[in-house]
Amino acid sequence: MSSRERILARIRAAVAGAPDVEIPRAYRGAGDLPDTGLVDLFARRVGDYRAVVHVVPETGAAERISASLTARGARRIVVPGGFPEPWPSVPGVELMTDGPGLGAAELDTVDGVLTTCAVAVAETGTIVLDAGPGQGRRALTLVPDYHLCVVRADQIVAGVPDAVARLVPDRPLTWISGPSATSDIELNRIEGVHGPRTLEVLVVT
Repeated sequence: MSSRERILARIRAAVAGAPDVEIPRAYRGAGDLPDTGLVDLFARRVGDYRAVVHVVPETGAAERISASLTARGARRIVVPGGFPEPWPSVPGVELMTDGPGLGAAELDTVDGVLTTCAVAVAETGTIVLDAGPGQGRRALTLVPDYHLCVVRADQIVAGVPDAVARLVPDRPLTWISGPSATSDIELNRIEGVHGPRTLEVLVVT
């Protein structure tokens, strides 16, 4: 008898005759949280993650994007295909479209990426990308050190189950809760290890 078989035999002997126990599985589902005040809650939770957050009307989105890129001193920003036009015109900033020539090494040399998102979660301050229009492939938002993400107010849902209900499970999903950070080494917070060091979120109402 192998070690595995011996262990399983002992487990079977230990539970022999034990009554069946019903395990409650009252998991939270879509629609279980109130859907009011989502923009304010999302902005607060994103800010808790040390992300930079702006809430602006749609008419001010292009101006806010320009101001953010100018304040950062960006010179080359990647914009995935499908990003809503018109793109903001930022003096001195080259808005680059994604292409086969932009490998990891090239992406490491740009100043950041400007994307949309698929959905955002108010309760957790999480942004979800699924490689849809304006979001690009996963490397675009993991390699550059700066990510400016535009979130429409109608993309913000109350909780994670609500977000899952909107997503297509077989798409490449990236869940972002603030800038990349880890405290694995001596509990010291290090940012920019697994993704962008700086996340800036523009919520368009």
